[in-house]
Amino acid sequence: MTTPPLDRDDPLDDFEHREIALLGRKHRVYTIGSGPAVIVMTEMPGISPHVARFARWVRDAGFTVYMPHIFGKDGAVPRAPRMLFTMIGGCISRQFRAFQANESSPATQWLRALAALAHKECGGKGVGAIGMCFTGNFALSMMLEPSVLAPVLAQPSLPLNDAAGMHIAPDELAAVKRRMEAEDLTVLAYRFEGDNIARQRASRLMRMRSATALSARCCPTARQTPTAR
Repeated sequence: MTTPPLDRDDPLDDFEHREIALLGRKHRVYTIGSGPAVIVMTEMPGISPHVARFARWVRDAGFTVYMPHIFGKDGAVPRAPRMLFTMIGGCISRQFRAFQANESSPATQWLRALAALAHKECGGKGVGAIGMCFTGNFALSMMLEPSVLAPVLAQPSLPLNDAAGMHIAPDELAAVKRRMEAEDLTVLAYRFEGDNIARQRASRLMRMRSATALSARCCPTARQTPTAR
């Protein structure tokens, strides 16, 4: 299937549009593919055509993608002023606590419930979780859900005001570390070498490495905006 143009809004019409009840509230989730489940958590300001393209790549790799609406207008090309309003809203939302170190985003609670549901629906050994930039740290908190076996943190950026801060509560981090050791699991974390705040993210990743079994990797800047897989 041809990938929609990246400079136009993506209708996401090849995804199944679902309303899923999680912890007493309904959440819009886009699913596609077959095989073990992977939760794809969008970067700010929302599910853009680039994020949707990535989700299709995950599908093509043999997985069932669960891509929840977290913020923004789904499928839209980021444009001002909507993009700015979405970013401001995300930064001040109590659901994300974007400026809080040593605290976990409340949003990770329903995302963990989504992972449990995805595992039940798709089966397999477990679920993957990919967080991107604003949601990058969420993948670590999702390790509190037993079904999540493969967390990937792509350029984790929270907390926004503390370059070396950990956006996870200390007791949750300790629980994650115990699980990583008991089950011999690894967290993957990535950043781009040319990112303008790469040094800050590198500091955060190094702190995570000392707290968990984390493999931090640096990707060439040339891969930041690929034209093909």
